[in-house]
Amino acid sequence: MSAPCATTAAAAPGTLLYDAEALRAIETAALADVDDPGALMARAGQAGWRSVLAHWPQARRLLVVCGPGNNGGDGFVLARHALESGREVQVVRLATDAPRTPPAQAACAAFLAAGGEVSDFEADLPPADLVVDALYGIGLSRAAEGEAAELIRAINASGAPVFALDVPSGFDASRGSAPGPAVHATRTLQFLAAHVGLQTGDGGDHAGELSLDALGVGPAACAAATPAARRVSVGDLAHWLQPRARNSHKGASGRVLCVGGDHGFGGAVLLTAEAALRTGAGLVNVATREAHIAPLLARCPEVMASAVGTDAALAGLLEAADVVALGPGLGRGAWAHGLYADVLDAAPALVLDADALNLLAGAPRALPVGTILTPHPGEAARLLACTTSDVQRDRPAAVRALAARWSAVVVLKGAGTLVAAPGVTPWLIAAGNPGMATGGMGDLLTGVIAALRAQGLAPEDAAVCGALLHGAAGDAAARERGERGLRPTDLFTALHALANPEPRR
Repeated sequence: MSAPCATTAAAAPGTLLYDAEALRAIETAALADVDDPGALMARAGQAGWRSVLAHWPQARRLLVVCGPGNNGGDGFVLARHALESGREVQVVRLATDAPRTPPAQAACAAFLAAGGEVSDFEADLPPADLVVDALYGIGLSRAAEGEAAELIRAINASGAPVFALDVPSGFDASRGSAPGPAVHATRTLQFLAAHVGLQTGDGGDHAGELSLDALGVGPAACAAATPAARRVSVGDLAHWLQPRARNSHKGASGRVLCVGGDHGFGGAVLLTAEAALRTGAGLVNVATREAHIAPLLARCPEVMASAVGTDAALAGLLEAADVVALGPGLGRGAWAHGLYADVLDAAPALVLDADALNLLAGAPRALPVGTILTPHPGEAARLLACTTSDVQRDRPAAVRALAARWSAVVVLKGAGTLVAAPGVTPWLIAAGNPGMATGGMGDLLTGVIAALRAQGLAPEDAAVCGALLHGAAGDAAARERGERGLRPTDLFTALHALANPEPRR
């Protein structure tokens, strides 16, 4: 059952995602509307048991690991239902982790009254067909240590599938990272509303398959919380990609200028240019090194290619362009510095990637309004003067900081790509796969976003739609060819097809 507060109105597509602070606010608001403080716990345990029956119907031996808080209480409720159904149930907890909240104490007592037993953890876990992780949920705000860390490691080493209630224990569901040992679940059932951190960074590796149960909580409770992000998936593309007017012409679809391709990197700017064409730009120019002109035209005769230095040769191209995609294969030498300065001084609209981002980080300057930046975590770290680990430790915070620091729309690439503009709720792109972690994929994304911007989408819309379109094309290509060995050029057919979704009725 999906959360009624998670889906937004048609004017703003996608599903709202929340951090731990917001989820606590939702829970508090929900509890204010019920007479029994254990009502939500009872619903959560029942929802967990239904999920066990749906996904592991043959599991006869259940091992439920319960913590001291309400997450542990959810586990006790599930364990009681399993016991009453005739399953063999073992509940394990840390010796120091007796239930601490009244609802969890009541759930534990009900389990014991039904004939259940609770054992203290002692180095190893007994064999089971399924391990249920109800240890900490969102209740752990720091790295697990000591026996708690050992218990988490034992869960991961059990060899059985692991079902996490709400959040894999030890994982930070707000930031998308694990500060210490954390459970690697086969499946996670989220409660009340969806967690942003389970869908970006390391979230997918820890949460496994995700599902959601609202526990009967309505939208009024969610109004008490501020969402951390808005999740969009392939079905949302039609929100931005409307059919063209029958009287369209190439000029109405915009002119993109792709600038880059220093010696040895001509392929990068070519990928950008072809992606812009496949996404529907009316005209695409390429400004690059003279040596790349012939191979570029042989590969893609639809582009218009010009050899440029750092002089007035670029001026006419900039004057004619609607959007400039700067950075793929640009390099950091004198040629790159000259083009970079000329473009930033004169471009009507900008998409910056790759070495254009590195040049910006090395010599910060104000950017034109509406500029779009597309960094991977390493480039993001340079733009924020921090480490890549800092960025990955809290991706939602990093993308917000980038947007604020540079007054730009930012696409933070990686698992669970995030898009942010200053002062608004970020977006999470539910598309893309590990096969896309290869050279040249970012060059495609730059061309896709530039083409959408040239066709009239506002900067934030172009960035979100472009990242979603790019990720969805990667998923389609991976389904056909497999993830390992996926090449950027493998995405072109799917990119073309997905850029033309069926219009919403």
